[in-house]
Amino acid sequence: MYLLNKGLSLNTLKRGFISGLKITWQLSKILVPVYFIVTILKHTPIINWISTGFAPLMKLFGLPGKAAIVLVMGNVVNLYAAIGAIASLDLSIREIYILAIMLSFCHSLLVETAIAKKIGLSAIKVIAVRMALAVVFGIAFNLIL
Repeated sequence: MYLLNKGLSLNTLKRGFISGLKITWQLSKILVPVYFIVTILKHTPIINWISTGFAPLMKLFGLPGKAAIVLVMGNVVNLYAAIGAIASLDLSIREIYILAIMLSFCHSLLVETAIAKKIGLSAIKVIAVRMALAVVFGIAFNLIL
């Protein structure tokens, strides 16, 4: 009741709770399917193929080959898809940190590049700069951590 006396009404709490549920539902529609798809893929040879194929490139960043799935999800879909992929893979805190740094520069490329193009920026330059920053900082944090 202390909060109610400080100007917080039951209506405010109700609106906040409902808003929180709506956001949780929206995020769940992305996170849960990605989590299950990646979890199922872990039990097939596909994850091993991806891991093996991307291992040399991902080694530059100090990441296992399977971390490429996280980067693809983050770049093609969005950050929430990347989070769903991270949750379903066995990655260390260090690896997750490096992925987070890389994805902070380069995520949702399709949508954000389309927006950048609409305001007059070069799509190729936007993608190149964002990917270059992700690569440079991925390598740097691999060396630092």
